[in-house]
Amino acid sequence: MTMEDLGGLATEASDPRYAELDLMSVAQLAQTMNDADATVPGAVQRALPQIVPAIEATSERMARGGRLVYVGAGTPGRIGVVDASECPPTFSTPPELVFAIMAGGPGAIVNPVEGAEDDADAGANAIDEAGIGPLDTVIGIASSGRTPYVVAAIRRARERGALTVGLSCNTATVLSAAAEHGIEVEVGPEVLSGSTRLKSGTAQKLVLNMFSTIVMVRGGKAYGNLMVDLKATNHKLRERATRMVQSIAAVDREAAIGALETAGYDVKIASIMLRRGEDLAAATARITAADGRLRTALEEN
Repeated sequence: MTMEDLGGLATEASDPRYAELDLMSVAQLAQTMNDADATVPGAVQRALPQIVPAIEATSERMARGGRLVYVGAGTPGRIGVVDASECPPTFSTPPELVFAIMAGGPGAIVNPVEGAEDDADAGANAIDEAGIGPLDTVIGIASSGRTPYVVAAIRRARERGALTVGLSCNTATVLSAAAEHGIEVEVGPEVLSGSTRLKSGTAQKLVLNMFSTIVMVRGGKAYGNLMVDLKATNHKLRERATRMVQSIAAVDREAAIGALETAGYDVKIASIMLRRGEDLAAATARITAADGRLRTALEEN
């Protein structure tokens, strides 16, 4: 398929089941959309053989100091922004570790920039400006799999030695061909024809959830299923931190809060202090020596 041939894309097709969408009641519309959305996890599951090796390769590079970068235009770009922006509060990562490049710049997150997705030169230049290198992973996201800005960004990132992933919702796409790892989640035509913020957007969110969460878990950012690297910046998160320390160290609420206050609400350090009976300096040194992995820090002599 050429870059100009959009008519043959499944994401652009009109599904005859929804031909009378405008005649449906609210209840019928809600049921129809819910039924369509229920097919998305299955489509993602069928793509797992493509997703898993891409995440494994990403984890390996990030373990050596690489970054995770999303590139997209329109809805896919915004989904990348959302996923990246959640990493600092969830995993206490610096903003530059996981970030998104949006066609049209930051302003396009809220207000669409006409023609931005068609500017291939801008896509390539954005990769240069970000200083993408061999340890980085760049994930291009495009429902169609042919967005010029995204394809050009992936091609430039690959030229610069980065690991490249192309995430689309069609088959045999230009984006997949440009990337080292092509992920094609076949969701089929949208309920509202061509509105890829629907099933396609949901699929992209699910896949990016996997990327960011799995690489962080593999990087020691979790203890069991607890987000022990969270930033406790509000009441809800301080309460969550308290419950985690209570669980990990098997102590009461008062002891957990006391240790957290001493540790600056660092769940890992507070847990080590209580479990191993160590002071702040010793607990800090222990988690540093364990490369931030709480399980290792707690178990090593």
